[in-house]
Amino acid sequence: MQNRWHRFLEKLNDYRGVIAFVAVFVLGIIFSPRALNTGLPIFLSWQTQLAILYEYSEYGLLATGMTLVILTGGIDLSVGSVLGLSAVLFSLLTIGYGWGVAPAIGAVLLTGLACGLMNGSLIARFKMQPFVATLAMMTAARGAAKLIAGGIKVQPGGQPWYVMQEGTPSFFLWMTSALPGIGVQPSTLIFLVCILVMAALVRYTAYGRWLYAIGGNEEAARLSGIRVGAVKVLTYALCSMFAAMAGVLNACRQDLGDTEAGMTYELDAIAAVVIGGTSLMGGRGGMMFTLIGVLIMAYINKILSLNAVELAPRMVIQGIIITIAVLIQQKRGRSS
Repeated sequence: MQNRWHRFLEKLNDYRGVIAFVAVFVLGIIFSPRALNTGLPIFLSWQTQLAILYEYSEYGLLATGMTLVILTGGIDLSVGSVLGLSAVLFSLLTIGYGWGVAPAIGAVLLTGLACGLMNGSLIARFKMQPFVATLAMMTAARGAAKLIAGGIKVQPGGQPWYVMQEGTPSFFLWMTSALPGIGVQPSTLIFLVCILVMAALVRYTAYGRWLYAIGGNEEAARLSGIRVGAVKVLTYALCSMFAAMAGVLNACRQDLGDTEAGMTYELDAIAAVVIGGTSLMGGRGGMMFTLIGVLIMAYINKILSLNAVELAPRMVIQGIIITIAVLIQQKRGRSS
């Protein structure tokens, strides 16, 4: 009987992210203000759910890439700055130089890829700690964003030589407008498609198995023939490429390239991954856990927003939640 109860608790622990998600959803219904026309909780409406997904698309993309890195036992602090650099570069190419959307996106993704390759090489080739390597990239990418933007926000009319002097690029408007028939913005669709594709990749391919093996025991993975260095470089490259994609979404949402865009976003991305249930120690977790973590973070912020809680208390509450999530993980790690 005792063994059965122990197994039940272990099983319950595996799904603590789902349990937390359900609990937050119920709290959202309870503490949501009521709509004047229907009397139903605003939180429960379809429009609110779509708005939450749209607002957290950028965080979701960052968390998608961060999950890959954390599964290997690493961390990437540079994703927020890479997002800012990408938002500025995309705006500069389209608004300032008049590039087409496709080549501009290609250039931005290649830039993100280069940032990730640099991170991965420093970590895999030169054995630099992920925290230090990505901290350096965080500073460098933010500086590069300010450098290419000339210290200002990149928007129509921002400089006399910009090709676009007024209005908003049509692609920016398209990305942030609901598609006919489904009511979902392309930004939201990009996030959902990316996380589902990466979930399949992590679960069903050799690359996914390598991530878990490296995060579980790097030396054992190396001895079993896995090219640990190459996998790490690829993983950090993918992480930065998702950050670059989030930068494009950020530029479209704000109608400009802001050199401060993405500031502290890396913390939200890490928090979403941890709260979902992926272990910071590596080797345990998954992409669908991250989707749950992103939704939990989004729901908490939306509940506080609907109740007009100011930013400062929100940050305190968020910090407490992250601390509790990490403490639960540590307890689980000691007991397993």
